[in-house]
Amino acid sequence: MKKIILLNLCLYLLLSVSFAQNKTIAIKCGQLLDIRSGQMLVNQVIIVKGNLVESIVSAASFKQKTDSLIDLSGYTVLPGLIDCHTHVLLQGDITSEDYDVQILKESVPYRTIRAVRSCRQSLMNGFTTIRDLGTEGAGYADVDLKKAINNGEMEGPRMFVSTLAINTTGHYAIRASEYAWELKMPKGLQEITGADEARKAVREQIEHGADWIKIYADRGYYKTADGGYRSLPNFTAEEINAIGDEVARSRKKLAAHAVTRDGILAAINAGVSSIEHGFGMDDECIRQMVTKNVYWCPTIYVNAFVAEGRANAGSPINKYFAQSEPELFKKAVNAGVKIAYGTDIGGYDWKEPQAKDFEYMVQYGLSPIQAIQTATINAADLLGQTDKIGEIKPGSFADIIAVKGDPTKEIKLLEDVKWVMKNGKLSKNIQ
Repeated sequence: MKKIILLNLCLYLLLSVSFAQNKTIAIKCGQLLDIRSGQMLVNQVIIVKGNLVESIVSAASFKQKTDSLIDLSGYTVLPGLIDCHTHVLLQGDITSEDYDVQILKESVPYRTIRAVRSCRQSLMNGFTTIRDLGTEGAGYADVDLKKAINNGEMEGPRMFVSTLAINTTGHYAIRASEYAWELKMPKGLQEITGADEARKAVREQIEHGADWIKIYADRGYYKTADGGYRSLPNFTAEEINAIGDEVARSRKKLAAHAVTRDGILAAINAGVSSIEHGFGMDDECIRQMVTKNVYWCPTIYVNAFVAEGRANAGSPINKYFAQSEPELFKKAVNAGVKIAYGTDIGGYDWKEPQAKDFEYMVQYGLSPIQAIQTATINAADLLGQTDKIGEIKPGSFADIIAVKGDPTKEIKLLEDVKWVMKNGKLSKNIQ
């Protein structure tokens, strides 16, 4: 008798889970942004079944029976946003001291607890997908965070993770020379020397769950007499090309922190898919990025955020970058460089707006819809997720957000997302 009761209970639970996974939700939209055309469609209904968009119909023709109806008739509905450059395991590092405190004084479990909050904050901000580019000394904790989100243990965006990131020996904080030489200081990434160690690092990180591989391609940025920018490259040609080759062999993609031609061109030659920051790129970098179909994540706001504090600490280079960025951005866009939205949040405090870069992009020449496309269809393309995320269409994941007003006319509205659905599950409701 007990066995029969237990079997019936198991069957009931299985059927309940199946129903929850396949329930149908109708979302009535006041305005629905067609992300590809930029057109604002009115009085549309999105039908969500399980975690996917099943169809989109006009409100006038909507007759389908659903399990629930969500009324967003007073809101503008658009795809969940995508941030292609985050650091959920960092909480702001304007100065090297800010960075060192997190690496040296906070345990990895403590930083991971704080990252749980960062992940939830990103989702509440309307970013339903992120590419997290390096744990900065927190090991493979990003893989655990991704796993916990996927298993329903915590709230957060869909994550693509790059684990440790790679640089060459002695070329990244924390620098041993700043501390007692007897101490072996922990590092914010994985250091390599030589092509064999480079290949091994890529293989180890992929083995542990890396979706992307990230490198730090240059350092020591400075302004030249003619107003340009240069830096010191971190890798030998053999090292960086070994990384690129190993990434390609593993069917993964490579992202490069690279600021001037010294890092950018080497990274492009190694097969990089995205250049991160690129504040000091020149015309040759722009030409090569267009030719090789390389995306740019400009991370504009983080540079403005840290500039004053770093200048006060004796390093004015970020101020110089901020001054030349508007012209550089316009030049790159006009040349055809593809832009993917990336903030580097974590490099600045998670309490700051994650959607702040949109405002800069519009100031620098993009239309609001073009700016929104950087965080939707462009970002999805970079991540290899076209037709799955970044737009609302039949068969796509039900990653949907809503704002009060029209963001194609007032881009700052994206800093105040009112409603969030990720993967068919309501994450943030109208207050």
